[in-house]
Amino acid sequence: MKNQQSVNNSFELNATGNATTNAITRAMGFGLFITLAAAISLPSAAFAGEGHDHGAETADKTELSTTSLENISLETADDGHGHGEEEGHDHEAESVEKAELKNASPETADDGHGHGEEAEEEGHALQLTAEQQQLAGIEVARLSEESFSLEAVATATLVVDRDRTMTLAPQLDVRIEQRHVVPGQEVKKGQPLLTLGGVAVAQAQAEYINAAAEWSRVKRMSKSAVSASRRLQAQVDAELKRATLEAMKMTSSQIGALESNPETIGSYQLLAPINGRVQQDLAMLGQVIAAGTALMQITDESHLWVEAQVTPKQSENVSVGSKALVRVGDKTLEAKIIGRSHELDSVTRTEQILVSLENPGHVIHAGQFAELYLPNAVQGGVILPDAALTRGGDGDWQVFIQDEDGFEAVEVEVVQRQRGMNLVRGLAAGSNVVVSGAFFLASEQAKSGFDIHNH
Repeated sequence: MKNQQSVNNSFELNATGNATTNAITRAMGFGLFITLAAAISLPSAAFAGEGHDHGAETADKTELSTTSLENISLETADDGHGHGEEEGHDHEAESVEKAELKNASPETADDGHGHGEEAEEEGHALQLTAEQQQLAGIEVARLSEESFSLEAVATATLVVDRDRTMTLAPQLDVRIEQRHVVPGQEVKKGQPLLTLGGVAVAQAQAEYINAAAEWSRVKRMSKSAVSASRRLQAQVDAELKRATLEAMKMTSSQIGALESNPETIGSYQLLAPINGRVQQDLAMLGQVIAAGTALMQITDESHLWVEAQVTPKQSENVSVGSKALVRVGDKTLEAKIIGRSHELDSVTRTEQILVSLENPGHVIHAGQFAELYLPNAVQGGVILPDAALTRGGDGDWQVFIQDEDGFEAVEVEVVQRQRGMNLVRGLAAGSNVVVSGAFFLASEQAKSGFDIHNH
């Protein structure tokens, strides 16, 4: 009896087990069908819950079977963990962000480290105020259209510009009564330099006053009262005495004042004829200077001449009106060839070349030695000092060009280097290149391009 009961219990257990197994199998099959349907209709929703509890997913999918798959949207799909509402899984927001990022310009795109702003800054030239440029010692020179060579160089000497130099040498014996300036002083036109006097000065002034008065009297007389020869004689005598005063370096205003104030006879002030600097000052108080002796020389140093001796081979490429470069110390200035002697010195067998240059700020002076670089179209290039060249981030040579945007670095080719000067190629004629202070600009450039992330 017990055995029969055990058999019956086993049969019931097996039946129950089989029924349970069949139910599970049917449930799993239905779940698999729902899963495949969801995978076909909603591919993105099928993978939304990857990596989570699959038992919960099966229950969710069973619940989804009661809802029409056509009414389920991507915006409301949930993987059972609330991810459908989380910001990290907001697919619509991600799509919008990707579209905005795709349409963003390279200048404003950001990689999450703020590099977008750095890229925008690096694309601009360095901006400096006039005060900053002065403090940094930045000097800019305009490149000549001529091509130069380091081989076509000659030793030269700076001299005064004879077209802007005045020698003061009264053509009458004078005595130095008073000094008003010192050697090397800059003066303005009309500024008193010396007070001159003496017997010869007083006599010349007196003779002019008398001659001028006589000519004024004769000029008022009618033609019938005075002969033409007498009229002419009076006029010539007055002009002669006036020319004597002008030879003493008296001005027209001083001569006019002398006529109305005869009591000032015996002295006058020697005035500066031009703006310039006092040079060759030989006057001493109380000294009597013979007629024709130079008392002072006034020179306008804003322009200077350069005298150079060149070989016949070097002078082959020299033509009046062409450009040249003059190097004085650490300064390089553009100049213009204004003359050549066309005659060789009997001793040195060289020809003299005369060059004119501007000297703004009076930074160089007459008497200094210089180097003159002559045009040479064979080798081709521009001559720049060492101070104009720096190394770029890739190790190549670069110079800084100034334009309306500021200072920008330009890579160049250094063909030859010699005595602190460089033959450079790769720059357009007429460019404004920094010849001094380039190291400061290179430092600023490195700072603006520095990346704290080392990317």
